[in-house]
Amino acid sequence: MKHLNKLFAALLFMVAFGTQAQDSNNKWAISFGANAVDGGRVSAASKLEDQFSQFFDATDYWSVLPSVSSVGVSRYIGDNFSFGVTGTVNKISKAVGERSEVPGDYPVINPGDLNYYGIDAGVRYSFMNLLKSKVIDPSLHVGGGYTFLGDASAGTLNGGFGLTLWFTEQVGLTWTSTYKHSFDDTRVPNVDVLSHMQHNAGIVFKFGAKDTDGDGIYDKDDTCPEVAGLKQFNGCPDTDGDGLQDSEDDCINDKGTVEMRGCPDTDGDGIADKDDACPDVAGLKSLGGCPDADGDGITDKQDKCPDVKGPKENGGCPWPDRDGDSVLDKDDKCPDVKGTVANKGCPEISDEAIKKLNDYAKTILFDTNKASFQQQTYPVLEAITAILVEYPSANFSIEGHTDSDGKDAANQTLSESRAAAVKDYLIGKGIASSRLSSKGFGETMPIDSNKTKAGKANNRRVEVKLVK
Repeated sequence: MKHLNKLFAALLFMVAFGTQAQDSNNKWAISFGANAVDGGRVSAASKLEDQFSQFFDATDYWSVLPSVSSVGVSRYIGDNFSFGVTGTVNKISKAVGERSEVPGDYPVINPGDLNYYGIDAGVRYSFMNLLKSKVIDPSLHVGGGYTFLGDASAGTLNGGFGLTLWFTEQVGLTWTSTYKHSFDDTRVPNVDVLSHMQHNAGIVFKFGAKDTDGDGIYDKDDTCPEVAGLKQFNGCPDTDGDGLQDSEDDCINDKGTVEMRGCPDTDGDGIADKDDACPDVAGLKSLGGCPDADGDGITDKQDKCPDVKGPKENGGCPWPDRDGDSVLDKDDKCPDVKGTVANKGCPEISDEAIKKLNDYAKTILFDTNKASFQQQTYPVLEAITAILVEYPSANFSIEGHTDSDGKDAANQTLSESRAAAVKDYLIGKGIASSRLSSKGFGETMPIDSNKTKAGKANNRRVEVKLVK
């Protein structure tokens, strides 16, 4: 026994560096404190009520060494269970001796200030999670150990309860009471180890958890263990502080809204600024977030007439109708002359105008057997030109005719030449050649008798016909 003090001191030294824990993060815990050995009636009394009647009677039954006399270490093994080892030292000066002959009398004696050493191991079950508390930690424990008492030593079967109050996540005040049952039959000092109660009180420290990024969230529970973050996001960061963690934030450096996946929407049009072509002005999603005041499908900044609805082909402006004939200029073949929709914006030539043309044409006079005009014919040609200008979309056929004098072939050639001469004059006056055609019919289509001078004069003619 003389080497037990040295042995126990070495054990305390090793325990101090063998940290173990109490929960799934801090898997190791170590405790320091004092212990009291209750050598009272718990194993001496024959009745249960007598065994625990003096449980809190520290003055008469407890032996306490006024120093750090208890060191424990434990490791969390899962499901609220932990395994631990405790070493204690004491000096026993109070114990109930052999039972007295007097019923109910349990005399307390000093067995000789015997040195006490205990090494105990056991499994502890914590009820803290069941209570859903972070402060109150009640527990039960069972195990066994080996006790040295003076010159005696014996193994014990242990069981008890405890209570820890955690001041912080890692520091707490702990108390345990353990019944150590010895199988020795007697209570003779230095010969037997009596069954007894042992109480331990002290401070417990739990640690061992790793927090790589130093955000106060252990790596085991940290979804982003290498980047400091927030507890509500399981340790992941929210750089812009908009309530959305960076991994789910499309704009991690710009504070936004959850609806916009963390991006800002300055103009409040429901389109995130990063996707909004006009972020400072509320607009339409279909136009990339830009406004369209007149609703013509063209953004205001691209619309030459932002307040008037118009087609994209005209820059957002309505098509003009200069002549006011209800045919837009883009579709109007005669944009500066009022016409009809049926005639694509051009005026439709009337029967009266056709009659006037032919009345004029009948007065066209040519030199005899030639296609050249007589001088008095030019005003007539000018009048015909004016009518054709008035109807710019109308096309005409100039047709030449002769009387029956002369040979047929010569008359055919002469009628063609005279019709062509009228056409060429009109083209020279600005009438588009595409609007005119000419044809000669010779003497084949008389309108009067070729037997009289007057009839022949009527048959020598030029007609102007509308080409439909």
